[in-house]
Amino acid sequence: MELRTLRAFVEVVRQGGFSQAAKAVFATQSTISKAVKQLEEELGVPLLDRVGHKSKLTAAGEIVYRRALTMLAERDDLVAELGELRGLKRGSLRLGLPPLGSDTLFAPLFALYRSRYPGIEIQLVEHGSARLEEMILTGELDLAGSLLPVAEDFEWQSVHAEPLMALLPAAHPLALAASCDFISLADSPLLLFEEGFALNKVLREAWQQRGVHPAIVARSGQIDFLVGLVAAGMGVAFLPRMIAAQRQHPGVARVLLDEPATSWHMALVWRRGGYLSHAARAWLALSREVHGDGNGRLRAGSDQIASI
Repeated sequence: MELRTLRAFVEVVRQGGFSQAAKAVFATQSTISKAVKQLEEELGVPLLDRVGHKSKLTAAGEIVYRRALTMLAERDDLVAELGELRGLKRGSLRLGLPPLGSDTLFAPLFALYRSRYPGIEIQLVEHGSARLEEMILTGELDLAGSLLPVAEDFEWQSVHAEPLMALLPAAHPLALAASCDFISLADSPLLLFEEGFALNKVLREAWQQRGVHPAIVARSGQIDFLVGLVAAGMGVAFLPRMIAAQRQHPGVARVLLDEPATSWHMALVWRRGGYLSHAARAWLALSREVHGDGNGRLRAGSDQIASI
């Protein structure tokens, strides 16, 4: 079994088809198709149920996909660890950051990291936290920013915690209130971020616990656009306090959201049990130096980080 055939199979699953997978790995569609067929013949079972232009995992395919992710990640760990054993002076940090809050929390770290480790190249990827976590598990990233809580597949180090603020139209009945909760906002339409933003998950879980079923009228991936929609009276949006303070608008009131389990708690995450390169451990140490314990319980791989 070759790693290239496993990688081709994984990309077909992740991208949702052969043509999309071919584009993602800069190969021809026939090359990807042959690789997957070779893997199926070697294992003696069909891995994909091909329906039109789309492919669905078979029961055997689900097993192989899960194992393939682990094998590919282990391969990347092996290459990284051997590279450091050979004493490479140059390296790279594969870092994934979400759109929300990264400019404030992580941008200041870049210049400081660069000055201390000029030989390390930072390969930055920007996505919603859900996609970044997937890339961590497949070995495509060393570290990523995500909101707590995270699954047991990850280790994490706290960066910063903030309460959420409800952004209300200036004419809203609660615009002058000291705080609000989901019950008091029950009749207000809501404006959310696009799917993939971890803040949505925090809100959804809090609504489920409270038995609230809000009316969501619009979604966007742009903070300023959401603020503009609030100012236009379209509904209520939610932002971490520090980000809400940066987006002041005369037509928008900022009111503390008084709800349990709705803290916006940013952390740096990595694959549990995965190898952390010197470049990754150095970034974690620098984040601790700048942000302290992140106003939350530090649960990092202390045995790995302490060796920096």
